[in-house]
Amino acid sequence: MINRDSNYPSGNSNEEPKLVAVIDIGSSSLRMQIAEIRHDGSIRNIESFAQALSLGKDSFSSKNRIERSTIEDCVHVLSVYRAKLDEYGITDPDNIRVITTSGVNEARNSLAFKDRIFIATEFVIEDFDEAILHRVTYLGLQPYMQNEPEFFEDQSVVLEVGGGTTEVLLLDGKDVSFAKTYRLGGLRLRKQLEVYDAPLIKSRELMESQISGYLEQFLRCGMEIQPQHLISKGGDVRFAMQLLKQRSVGDDLVSLDVKDLSDLTDEVLKRSPESLVTQYHMSLPDAQTFGPGLLTHLIFAKRLDVKKIMVANVNLRDGLIKEMTEHHQWTDSIQEQIVRSATLLGRKYNFPENHSLHVSDLACQLFDQLQVLHQLSPRYRGLLQVAAILHEIGMFIGSRSRHKHSMYVISNSEFFGIGAVELELVALLARYYRGATPQPSHPVYSGLGRRERVAVSKMAALLRVAKSLDVTRTQHFSNIDCRIEPNRIGVHVEESVELSLEQLELKQNGTLFEDIFGRPLILTSNRNTL
Repeated sequence: MINRDSNYPSGNSNEEPKLVAVIDIGSSSLRMQIAEIRHDGSIRNIESFAQALSLGKDSFSSKNRIERSTIEDCVHVLSVYRAKLDEYGITDPDNIRVITTSGVNEARNSLAFKDRIFIATEFVIEDFDEAILHRVTYLGLQPYMQNEPEFFEDQSVVLEVGGGTTEVLLLDGKDVSFAKTYRLGGLRLRKQLEVYDAPLIKSRELMESQISGYLEQFLRCGMEIQPQHLISKGGDVRFAMQLLKQRSVGDDLVSLDVKDLSDLTDEVLKRSPESLVTQYHMSLPDAQTFGPGLLTHLIFAKRLDVKKIMVANVNLRDGLIKEMTEHHQWTDSIQEQIVRSATLLGRKYNFPENHSLHVSDLACQLFDQLQVLHQLSPRYRGLLQVAAILHEIGMFIGSRSRHKHSMYVISNSEFFGIGAVELELVALLARYYRGATPQPSHPVYSGLGRRERVAVSKMAALLRVAKSLDVTRTQHFSNIDCRIEPNRIGVHVEESVELSLEQLELKQNGTLFEDIFGRPLILTSNRNTL
Protein backbone atom coordinates (compact mmCIF):
# COMPACT_ATOMS: atom_id res chain seq x y z
CA MET A 1 0.00 0.00 0.00
CA ILE A 2 1.32 3.44 -0.90
CA ASN A 3 1.65 5.69 2.14
CA ARG A 4 -0.49 8.80 2.22
CA ASP A 5 1.46 12.01 2.47
CA SER A 6 1.21 14.77 5.06
CA ASN A 7 -1.24 16.76 2.96
CA TYR A 8 -4.03 14.37 3.94
CA PRO A 9 -6.14 15.99 6.61
CA SER A 10 -6.26 14.27 9.96
CA GLY A 11 -9.45 13.31 11.76
CA ASN A 12 -11.88 10.45 11.90
CA SER A 13 -12.59 8.17 8.97
CA ASN A 14 -15.53 10.31 7.87
CA GLU A 15 -13.16 13.19 7.20
CA GLU A 16 -10.60 11.18 5.28
CA PRO A 17 -10.29 12.18 1.63
CA LYS A 18 -11.62 9.73 -0.89
CA LEU A 19 -9.27 8.37 -3.52
CA VAL A 20 -10.79 8.04 -6.99
CA ALA A 21 -9.54 7.16 -10.45
CA VAL A 22 -10.58 7.84 -14.03
CA ILE A 23 -9.37 5.76 -16.98
CA ASP A 24 -9.78 7.16 -20.49
CA ILE A 25 -9.40 4.58 -23.27
CA GLY A 26 -8.78 6.94 -26.18
CA SER A 27 -8.04 6.53 -29.86
CA SER A 28 -4.29 6.81 -29.48
CA SER A 29 -3.56 6.28 -25.78
CA LEU A 30 -4.76 4.87 -22.47
CA ARG A 31 -4.65 7.39 -19.65
CA MET A 32 -5.38 7.11 -15.94
CA GLN A 33 -5.67 9.89 -13.41
CA ILE A 34 -5.78 9.29 -9.66
CA ALA A 35 -7.03 12.06 -7.41
CA GLU A 36 -8.25 12.64 -3.90
CA ILE A 37 -11.57 14.28 -3.15
CA ARG A 38 -11.53 15.99 0.22
CA HIS A 39 -14.51 16.41 2.50
CA ASP A 40 -14.87 20.07 1.46
CA GLY A 41 -15.19 19.03 -2.21
CA SER A 42 -11.72 20.19 -3.25
CA ILE A 43 -9.66 17.97 -5.55
CA ARG A 44 -5.96 17.20 -5.54
CA ASN A 45 -4.44 15.21 -8.38
CA ILE A 46 -2.19 12.44 -7.04
CA GLU A 47 -0.71 10.74 -10.07
CA SER A 48 -1.27 10.43 -13.82
CA PHE A 49 -0.36 7.63 -16.21
CA ALA A 50 -0.33 7.45 -20.00
CA GLN A 51 0.47 4.66 -22.41
CA ALA A 52 0.48 5.15 -26.17
CA LEU A 53 -1.74 2.57 -27.86
CA SER A 54 -3.45 3.26 -31.15
CA LEU A 55 -6.89 1.71 -31.00
CA GLY A 56 -8.01 4.11 -33.70
CA LYS A 57 -5.62 2.65 -36.26
CA ASP A 58 -7.89 -0.39 -36.29
CA SER A 59 -11.34 1.11 -35.83
CA PHE A 60 -10.77 3.99 -38.28
CA SER A 61 -9.55 1.59 -40.97
CA SER A 62 -11.69 -0.02 -43.64
CA LYS A 63 -12.11 -3.11 -41.44
CA ASN A 64 -13.66 -0.94 -38.69
CA ARG A 65 -12.62 -3.58 -36.17
CA ILE A 66 -10.16 -3.65 -33.28
CA GLU A 67 -7.64 -6.41 -33.89
CA ARG A 68 -7.18 -9.13 -31.27
CA SER A 69 -3.54 -8.20 -30.74
CA THR A 70 -4.54 -4.59 -30.04
CA ILE A 71 -7.19 -5.73 -27.57
CA GLU A 72 -4.64 -7.85 -25.71
CA ASP A 73 -2.20 -4.93 -25.62
CA CYS A 74 -4.99 -2.89 -24.08
CA VAL A 75 -5.72 -5.66 -21.57
CA HIS A 76 -2.07 -5.66 -20.54
CA VAL A 77 -2.00 -1.90 -19.91
CA LEU A 78 -5.28 -1.95 -18.01
CA SER A 79 -4.06 -4.85 -15.90
CA VAL A 80 -1.07 -2.71 -14.90
CA TYR A 81 -3.48 0.12 -14.07
CA ARG A 82 -5.58 -2.26 -11.98
CA ALA A 83 -2.51 -3.30 -10.02
CA LYS A 84 -1.65 0.35 -9.42
CA LEU A 85 -5.18 1.03 -8.14
CA ASP A 86 -4.85 -1.93 -5.79
CA GLU A 87 -1.66 -0.37 -4.40
CA TYR A 88 -3.58 2.80 -3.68
CA GLY A 89 -6.45 0.83 -2.18
CA ILE A 90 -8.90 2.03 -4.83
CA THR A 91 -11.08 -1.06 -5.22
CA ASP A 92 -14.65 0.19 -4.84
CA PRO A 93 -16.20 0.30 -8.38
CA ASP A 94 -18.03 3.52 -7.40
CA ASN A 95 -14.64 5.22 -7.09
CA ILE A 96 -13.42 4.14 -10.53
CA ARG A 97 -14.72 5.47 -13.84
CA VAL A 98 -13.66 3.88 -17.13
CA ILE A 99 -14.77 5.44 -20.40
CA THR A 100 -14.05 4.85 -24.07
CA THR A 101 -14.12 7.33 -26.93
CA SER A 102 -14.57 7.02 -30.69
CA GLY A 103 -11.61 4.67 -31.15
CA VAL A 104 -13.60 1.96 -29.38
CA ASN A 105 -17.19 3.10 -29.70
CA GLU A 106 -17.18 3.15 -33.51
CA ALA A 107 -15.63 -0.30 -33.90
CA ARG A 108 -17.90 -3.14 -35.02
CA ASN A 109 -16.62 -5.30 -32.18
CA SER A 110 -16.85 -2.63 -29.48
CA LEU A 111 -19.13 -4.77 -27.31
CA ALA A 112 -16.75 -7.74 -27.51
CA PHE A 113 -13.89 -5.38 -26.62
CA LYS A 114 -15.70 -4.13 -23.51
CA ASP A 115 -16.58 -7.67 -22.46
CA ARG A 116 -12.95 -8.76 -22.83
CA ILE A 117 -11.80 -5.84 -20.69
CA PHE A 118 -14.30 -6.74 -17.97
CA ILE A 119 -13.34 -10.41 -17.98
CA ALA A 120 -9.62 -9.60 -17.72
CA THR A 121 -9.71 -6.64 -15.31
CA GLU A 122 -13.26 -6.32 -13.92
CA PHE A 123 -13.31 -2.74 -15.19
CA VAL A 124 -16.87 -1.80 -16.18
CA ILE A 125 -16.82 0.61 -19.12
CA GLU A 126 -19.67 3.06 -18.72
CA ASP A 127 -21.94 4.35 -21.46
CA PHE A 128 -20.48 7.64 -22.57
CA ASP A 129 -22.03 9.49 -25.48
CA GLU A 130 -21.68 12.91 -27.07
CA ALA A 131 -24.11 14.72 -24.77
CA ILE A 132 -22.34 13.48 -21.64
CA LEU A 133 -19.01 14.54 -23.15
CA HIS A 134 -20.30 18.10 -23.58
CA ARG A 135 -21.57 18.14 -20.01
CA VAL A 136 -18.24 16.94 -18.63
CA THR A 137 -16.32 19.41 -20.80
CA TYR A 138 -18.42 22.30 -19.52
CA LEU A 139 -17.89 21.11 -15.97
CA GLY A 140 -14.11 21.05 -16.53
CA LEU A 141 -14.25 24.70 -17.67
CA GLN A 142 -15.89 25.88 -14.43
CA PRO A 143 -12.63 26.83 -12.65
CA TYR A 144 -11.66 29.06 -15.58
CA MET A 145 -15.09 30.70 -15.58
CA GLN A 146 -14.65 31.47 -11.90
CA ASN A 147 -11.00 32.55 -11.97
CA GLU A 148 -10.82 34.28 -15.36
CA PRO A 149 -14.37 35.49 -16.05
CA GLU A 150 -13.15 38.09 -18.56
CA PHE A 151 -12.77 35.34 -21.16
CA PHE A 152 -16.39 34.29 -20.69
CA GLU A 153 -18.14 37.65 -20.88
CA ASP A 154 -18.69 37.62 -24.64
CA GLN A 155 -19.05 34.85 -27.17
CA SER A 156 -16.31 32.23 -27.23
CA VAL A 157 -15.65 28.92 -28.97
CA VAL A 158 -14.21 25.99 -27.03
CA LEU A 159 -12.32 23.53 -29.23
CA GLU A 160 -10.77 20.16 -28.44
CA VAL A 161 -9.21 18.01 -31.16
CA GLY A 162 -8.80 14.35 -30.27
CA GLY A 163 -7.62 11.32 -32.15
CA GLY A 164 -11.01 10.50 -33.62
CA THR A 165 -13.29 13.46 -32.93
CA THR A 166 -13.32 17.21 -32.54
CA GLU A 167 -15.58 18.75 -29.92
CA VAL A 168 -16.90 22.28 -30.36
CA LEU A 169 -18.83 24.31 -27.80
CA LEU A 170 -20.21 27.77 -28.57
CA LEU A 171 -20.61 29.87 -25.43
CA ASP A 172 -22.51 33.12 -25.10
CA GLY A 173 -21.08 34.34 -21.85
CA LYS A 174 -21.30 31.27 -19.64
CA ASP A 175 -24.28 29.80 -21.47
CA VAL A 176 -23.91 26.96 -23.96
CA SER A 177 -25.58 27.98 -27.22
CA PHE A 178 -24.37 25.04 -29.30
CA ALA A 179 -22.41 21.84 -28.73
CA LYS A 180 -21.35 19.25 -31.28
CA THR A 181 -18.80 16.50 -31.72
CA TYR A 182 -17.59 15.98 -35.28
CA ARG A 183 -16.01 12.87 -36.76
CA LEU A 184 -12.77 14.75 -37.28
CA GLY A 185 -9.55 13.94 -35.44
CA GLY A 186 -5.80 13.70 -35.84
CA LEU A 187 -5.59 9.93 -36.10
CA ARG A 188 -8.70 9.70 -38.27
CA LEU A 189 -7.15 12.20 -40.70
CA ARG A 190 -3.95 10.14 -40.81
CA LYS A 191 -5.87 6.98 -41.63
CA GLN A 192 -7.69 8.78 -44.44
CA LEU A 193 -4.36 9.89 -45.89
CA GLU A 194 -3.26 6.26 -45.97
CA VAL A 195 -6.34 5.43 -48.03
CA TYR A 196 -5.50 8.16 -50.52
CA ASP A 197 -1.83 7.10 -50.50
CA ALA A 198 -0.99 10.76 -51.11
CA PRO A 199 2.56 12.15 -51.10
CA LEU A 200 3.58 14.26 -48.11
CA ILE A 201 3.36 17.49 -50.13
CA LYS A 202 -0.27 16.72 -51.00
CA SER A 203 -1.31 15.56 -47.54
CA ARG A 204 -1.81 19.03 -46.12
CA GLU A 205 -4.17 20.03 -48.90
CA LEU A 206 -6.29 16.93 -48.33
CA MET A 207 -6.43 17.50 -44.56
CA GLU A 208 -7.32 21.16 -45.00
CA SER A 209 -10.23 20.16 -47.22
CA GLN A 210 -11.55 17.72 -44.61
CA ILE A 211 -11.15 20.17 -41.71
CA SER A 212 -12.73 23.05 -43.62
CA GLY A 213 -15.75 20.92 -44.47
CA TYR A 214 -16.50 20.26 -40.81
CA LEU A 215 -15.76 23.87 -39.90
CA GLU A 216 -18.37 25.02 -42.41
CA GLN A 217 -20.87 22.63 -40.83
CA PHE A 218 -20.25 24.34 -37.51
CA LEU A 219 -20.63 27.80 -39.03
CA ARG A 220 -23.99 26.74 -40.47
CA CYS A 221 -25.32 25.59 -37.07
CA GLY A 222 -27.99 28.29 -37.12
CA MET A 223 -26.31 30.54 -34.55
CA GLU A 224 -24.61 33.86 -35.15
CA ILE A 225 -20.93 33.09 -34.66
CA GLN A 226 -18.59 36.01 -33.97
CA PRO A 227 -16.41 34.82 -31.09
CA GLN A 228 -14.12 37.08 -29.12
CA HIS A 229 -12.06 34.13 -27.92
CA LEU A 230 -11.04 30.67 -29.10
CA ILE A 231 -10.30 28.45 -26.11
CA SER A 232 -8.34 25.37 -27.15
CA LYS A 233 -7.92 22.13 -25.22
CA GLY A 234 -6.08 18.93 -25.94
CA GLY A 235 -2.59 17.47 -25.79
CA ASP A 236 -1.46 18.68 -29.23
CA VAL A 237 -2.01 22.37 -28.56
CA ARG A 238 -0.58 22.10 -25.03
CA PHE A 239 2.57 20.50 -26.41
CA ALA A 240 2.78 23.27 -29.01
CA MET A 241 2.70 25.78 -26.18
CA GLN A 242 5.63 24.02 -24.51
CA LEU A 243 7.64 24.12 -27.73
CA LEU A 244 6.88 27.74 -28.55
CA LYS A 245 6.96 29.34 -25.12
CA GLN A 246 9.14 26.86 -23.28
CA ARG A 247 6.52 26.57 -20.56
CA SER A 248 3.72 24.25 -19.65
CA VAL A 249 0.10 25.28 -19.33
CA GLY A 250 -0.92 25.64 -15.70
CA ASP A 251 -4.14 26.67 -14.00
CA ASP A 252 -4.54 29.84 -16.06
CA LEU A 253 -5.46 30.28 -19.70
CA VAL A 254 -2.29 30.93 -21.68
CA SER A 255 -2.22 33.00 -24.86
CA LEU A 256 -0.74 31.49 -28.04
CA ASP A 257 -0.15 33.66 -31.11
CA VAL A 258 -1.87 32.29 -34.21
CA LYS A 259 1.16 33.40 -36.26
CA ASP A 260 3.48 31.33 -34.05
CA LEU A 261 1.12 28.36 -34.29
CA SER A 262 1.07 28.72 -38.07
CA ASP A 263 4.87 28.63 -38.30
CA LEU A 264 5.08 25.55 -36.06
CA THR A 265 2.32 23.79 -38.03
CA ASP A 266 4.20 24.43 -41.29
CA GLU A 267 7.34 22.91 -39.79
CA VAL A 268 5.58 19.86 -38.34
CA LEU A 269 3.63 19.03 -41.49
CA LYS A 270 6.82 18.98 -43.56
CA ARG A 271 8.03 16.01 -41.56
CA SER A 272 6.93 12.40 -41.35
CA PRO A 273 5.58 11.07 -38.04
CA GLU A 274 8.73 8.96 -37.67
CA SER A 275 10.97 12.04 -37.86
CA LEU A 276 8.77 13.84 -35.32
CA VAL A 277 9.34 10.98 -32.88
CA THR A 278 13.08 11.61 -33.08
CA GLN A 279 12.91 15.40 -33.07
CA TYR A 280 10.40 15.91 -30.27
CA HIS A 281 10.88 12.68 -28.28
CA MET A 282 7.24 11.69 -28.55
CA SER A 283 5.49 8.38 -29.12
CA LEU A 284 4.54 7.37 -32.65
CA PRO A 285 0.75 7.61 -31.98
CA ASP A 286 1.26 11.14 -30.61
CA ALA A 287 3.45 12.04 -33.58
CA GLN A 288 0.77 10.82 -35.98
CA THR A 289 -1.86 13.12 -34.49
CA PHE A 290 0.37 16.14 -33.77
CA GLY A 291 0.37 17.77 -37.21
CA PRO A 292 -3.31 17.18 -38.03
CA GLY A 293 -4.28 18.39 -34.56
CA LEU A 294 -2.33 21.63 -34.89
CA LEU A 295 -3.70 22.18 -38.39
CA THR A 296 -7.28 21.85 -37.10
CA HIS A 297 -6.71 24.45 -34.39
CA LEU A 298 -5.03 26.74 -36.92
CA ILE A 299 -7.81 26.55 -39.52
CA PHE A 300 -10.48 27.21 -36.89
CA ALA A 301 -8.52 30.19 -35.52
CA LYS A 302 -8.04 31.77 -38.95
CA ARG A 303 -11.63 31.20 -40.06
CA LEU A 304 -12.99 32.58 -36.78
CA ASP A 305 -10.68 35.58 -37.20
CA VAL A 306 -8.95 35.44 -33.83
CA LYS A 307 -5.34 36.54 -33.42
CA LYS A 308 -4.64 34.51 -30.31
CA ILE A 309 -5.68 31.13 -29.00
CA MET A 310 -6.27 30.74 -25.28
CA VAL A 311 -4.90 27.33 -24.26
CA ALA A 312 -6.52 25.56 -21.30
CA ASN A 313 -4.93 22.83 -19.22
CA VAL A 314 -8.09 20.81 -18.74
CA ASN A 315 -9.02 17.41 -20.05
CA LEU A 316 -11.86 14.94 -20.03
CA ARG A 317 -10.55 13.23 -16.90
CA ASP A 318 -10.70 16.49 -14.93
CA GLY A 319 -14.39 16.85 -15.68
CA LEU A 320 -15.12 13.22 -14.84
CA ILE A 321 -13.42 13.57 -11.45
CA LYS A 322 -15.33 16.79 -10.85
CA GLU A 323 -18.57 14.89 -11.44
CA MET A 324 -17.46 12.35 -8.84
CA THR A 325 -17.22 15.10 -6.22
CA GLU A 326 -20.92 15.65 -6.85
CA HIS A 327 -21.67 11.93 -6.46
CA HIS A 328 -22.44 11.74 -10.19
CA GLN A 329 -25.23 14.30 -9.77
CA TRP A 330 -25.62 17.40 -11.87
CA THR A 331 -24.20 20.57 -10.37
CA ASP A 332 -26.35 23.70 -10.23
CA SER A 333 -24.47 25.18 -13.19
CA ILE A 334 -24.96 22.03 -15.27
CA GLN A 335 -28.65 21.82 -14.35
CA GLU A 336 -29.06 25.47 -15.32
CA GLN A 337 -27.58 24.79 -18.76
CA ILE A 338 -29.72 21.67 -19.24
CA VAL A 339 -32.89 23.56 -18.32
CA ARG A 340 -31.90 26.39 -20.65
CA SER A 341 -31.34 23.94 -23.49
CA ALA A 342 -34.67 22.20 -22.82
CA THR A 343 -36.46 25.55 -22.81
CA LEU A 344 -34.89 26.51 -26.14
CA LEU A 345 -36.03 23.18 -27.58
CA GLY A 346 -39.54 23.83 -26.29
CA ARG A 347 -39.62 27.25 -27.95
CA LYS A 348 -38.59 25.65 -31.22
CA TYR A 349 -41.82 23.65 -31.07
CA ASN A 350 -44.00 26.50 -29.74
CA PHE A 351 -44.61 24.89 -26.35
CA PRO A 352 -46.87 26.67 -23.80
CA GLU A 353 -43.93 28.22 -21.97
CA ASN A 354 -45.59 29.76 -18.90
CA HIS A 355 -47.62 26.62 -18.20
CA SER A 356 -44.73 24.22 -18.83
CA LEU A 357 -42.25 26.11 -16.63
CA HIS A 358 -44.85 26.38 -13.87
CA VAL A 359 -45.59 22.64 -14.00
CA SER A 360 -41.84 22.06 -13.87
CA ASP A 361 -41.53 24.23 -10.74
CA LEU A 362 -44.43 22.45 -9.05
CA ALA A 363 -42.99 19.04 -9.95
CA CYS A 364 -39.67 20.01 -8.34
CA GLN A 365 -41.46 21.18 -5.19
CA LEU A 366 -43.30 17.87 -4.99
CA PHE A 367 -40.04 15.97 -5.52
CA ASP A 368 -38.24 17.91 -2.78
CA GLN A 369 -41.02 17.78 -0.19
CA LEU A 370 -41.87 14.11 -0.76
CA GLN A 371 -38.28 12.88 -0.79
CA VAL A 372 -38.82 10.62 2.20
CA LEU A 373 -41.70 8.99 0.31
CA HIS A 374 -40.17 8.38 -3.13
CA GLN A 375 -36.49 8.09 -2.04
CA LEU A 376 -35.15 8.97 -5.48
CA SER A 377 -31.69 10.48 -5.93
CA PRO A 378 -31.25 14.14 -7.00
CA ARG A 379 -30.35 12.92 -10.50
CA TYR A 380 -34.00 12.02 -11.05
CA ARG A 381 -35.08 15.49 -9.95
CA GLY A 382 -33.20 16.92 -12.92
CA LEU A 383 -34.82 14.46 -15.30
CA LEU A 384 -38.28 15.23 -13.90
CA GLN A 385 -37.67 18.95 -14.30
CA VAL A 386 -36.74 18.56 -17.98
CA ALA A 387 -39.66 16.22 -18.68
CA ALA A 388 -42.07 18.68 -17.09
CA ILE A 389 -40.74 21.50 -19.28
CA LEU A 390 -41.16 19.42 -22.43
CA HIS A 391 -44.23 17.33 -21.62
CA GLU A 392 -46.50 19.16 -24.09
CA ILE A 393 -43.96 19.60 -26.86
CA GLY A 394 -45.88 17.01 -28.90
CA MET A 395 -48.74 19.50 -29.39
CA PHE A 396 -46.65 20.84 -32.27
CA ILE A 397 -47.57 17.67 -34.17
CA GLY A 398 -51.17 17.40 -33.01
CA SER A 399 -53.39 17.30 -29.94
CA ARG A 400 -54.48 13.71 -30.46
CA SER A 401 -51.99 11.35 -28.79
CA ARG A 402 -49.91 14.41 -27.92
CA HIS A 403 -48.18 12.56 -25.08
CA LYS A 404 -46.91 9.98 -27.58
CA HIS A 405 -45.84 12.77 -29.93
CA SER A 406 -43.93 14.35 -27.02
CA MET A 407 -42.10 11.10 -26.45
CA TYR A 408 -41.20 10.91 -30.14
CA VAL A 409 -39.95 14.50 -30.40
CA ILE A 410 -37.85 14.24 -27.23
CA SER A 411 -36.40 10.87 -28.24
CA ASN A 412 -35.27 12.31 -31.55
CA SER A 413 -33.88 15.60 -30.26
CA GLU A 414 -30.48 16.63 -29.00
CA PHE A 415 -29.87 19.19 -26.30
CA PHE A 416 -27.04 19.96 -24.00
CA GLY A 417 -25.98 17.62 -21.23
CA ILE A 418 -28.44 14.72 -21.34
CA GLY A 419 -27.08 11.42 -22.60
CA ALA A 420 -29.00 8.81 -24.55
CA VAL A 421 -30.01 6.74 -21.53
CA GLU A 422 -31.17 9.81 -19.59
CA LEU A 423 -32.99 11.15 -22.64
CA GLU A 424 -34.93 7.89 -22.88
CA LEU A 425 -36.18 8.38 -19.33
CA VAL A 426 -37.19 11.99 -20.03
CA ALA A 427 -39.10 10.87 -23.13
CA LEU A 428 -40.90 8.17 -21.14
CA LEU A 429 -41.94 10.65 -18.46
CA ALA A 430 -43.44 12.91 -21.13
CA ARG A 431 -45.20 9.85 -22.54
CA TYR A 432 -46.85 9.13 -19.19
CA TYR A 433 -47.94 12.62 -18.15
CA ARG A 434 -51.41 11.60 -19.38
CA GLY A 435 -53.13 8.60 -20.91
CA ALA A 436 -52.25 5.05 -20.00
CA THR A 437 -50.05 4.40 -16.98
CA PRO A 438 -46.76 2.51 -17.46
CA GLN A 439 -47.45 -1.01 -18.67
CA PRO A 440 -45.23 -4.09 -19.17
CA SER A 441 -46.49 -4.23 -22.76
CA HIS A 442 -44.98 -0.84 -23.57
CA PRO A 443 -41.72 -1.65 -25.44
CA VAL A 444 -39.40 1.11 -24.17
CA TYR A 445 -40.66 0.95 -20.58
CA SER A 446 -40.44 -2.85 -20.42
CA GLY A 447 -36.85 -2.70 -21.65
CA LEU A 448 -35.71 -0.81 -18.56
CA GLY A 449 -34.20 -2.43 -15.51
CA ARG A 450 -36.43 -2.72 -12.46
CA ARG A 451 -34.86 0.24 -10.66
CA GLU A 452 -35.39 2.55 -13.63
CA ARG A 453 -38.93 1.26 -14.22
CA VAL A 454 -39.87 2.04 -10.64
CA ALA A 455 -38.23 5.48 -10.89
CA VAL A 456 -40.18 6.29 -14.06
CA SER A 457 -43.46 5.27 -12.41
CA LYS A 458 -42.74 7.41 -9.35
CA MET A 459 -41.74 10.45 -11.42
CA ALA A 460 -44.70 10.05 -13.77
CA ALA A 461 -46.99 10.08 -10.74
CA LEU A 462 -45.41 13.34 -9.54
CA LEU A 463 -45.66 14.87 -13.00
CA ARG A 464 -49.36 14.04 -13.27
CA VAL A 465 -49.98 15.72 -9.92
CA ALA A 466 -48.00 18.83 -10.94
CA LYS A 467 -49.90 18.96 -14.22
CA SER A 468 -53.23 18.78 -12.37
CA LEU A 469 -52.24 21.65 -10.10
CA ASP A 470 -52.16 24.00 -13.11
CA VAL A 471 -55.18 22.65 -14.94
CA THR A 472 -56.48 26.21 -15.34
CA ARG A 473 -53.16 27.25 -16.94
CA THR A 474 -53.30 30.50 -14.97
CA GLN A 475 -50.47 29.85 -12.50
CA HIS A 476 -52.64 31.41 -9.80
CA PHE A 477 -50.54 29.95 -6.99
CA SER A 478 -46.80 29.38 -6.80
CA ASN A 479 -45.94 27.49 -3.64
CA ILE A 480 -47.27 24.30 -2.14
CA ASP A 481 -46.77 22.72 1.27
CA CYS A 482 -46.81 18.91 1.33
CA ARG A 483 -47.48 17.04 4.53
CA ILE A 484 -47.08 13.29 4.77
CA GLU A 485 -49.78 11.84 7.00
CA PRO A 486 -50.49 8.19 7.88
CA ASN A 487 -53.42 7.79 5.50
CA ARG A 488 -53.00 10.61 3.01
CA ILE A 489 -50.71 13.25 1.57
CA GLY A 490 -51.86 16.79 2.25
CA VAL A 491 -50.98 19.44 -0.35
CA HIS A 492 -51.77 22.91 0.96
CA VAL A 493 -51.76 26.19 -0.97
CA GLU A 494 -51.13 29.27 1.17
CA GLU A 495 -52.97 31.61 -1.18
CA SER A 496 -56.70 32.07 -0.68
CA VAL A 497 -57.76 30.66 -4.04
CA GLU A 498 -60.58 28.50 -5.35
CA LEU A 499 -59.29 24.97 -6.08
CA SER A 500 -62.38 23.10 -7.20
CA LEU A 501 -61.05 22.52 -10.73
CA GLU A 502 -57.66 21.40 -9.45
CA GLN A 503 -59.29 19.07 -6.93
CA LEU A 504 -61.45 17.51 -9.64
CA GLU A 505 -58.45 17.10 -11.96
CA LEU A 506 -56.39 15.62 -9.16
CA LYS A 507 -59.13 13.12 -8.38
CA GLN A 508 -59.06 11.95 -12.02
CA ASN A 509 -55.29 11.97 -12.54
CA GLY A 510 -54.04 11.12 -9.05
CA THR A 511 -54.73 7.41 -9.28
CA LEU A 512 -51.19 6.60 -10.42
CA PHE A 513 -49.83 8.46 -7.39
CA GLU A 514 -52.14 6.52 -5.07
CA ASP A 515 -51.27 3.22 -6.75
CA ILE A 516 -47.51 3.88 -6.40
CA PHE A 517 -47.41 5.39 -2.91
CA GLY A 518 -50.52 3.84 -1.35
CA ARG A 519 -52.05 7.14 -0.20
CA PRO A 520 -54.38 9.67 -1.82
CA LEU A 521 -53.54 13.34 -2.26
CA ILE A 522 -55.79 15.92 -0.63
CA LEU A 523 -55.49 19.48 -1.97
CA THR A 524 -56.50 22.44 0.21
CA SER A 525 -56.00 26.20 0.37
CA ASN A 526 -56.61 28.95 2.89
CA ARG A 527 -59.95 29.48 1.16
CA ASN A 528 -61.21 25.92 1.37
CA THR A 529 -59.32 24.02 4.03
CA LEU A 530 -60.66 20.52 4.61
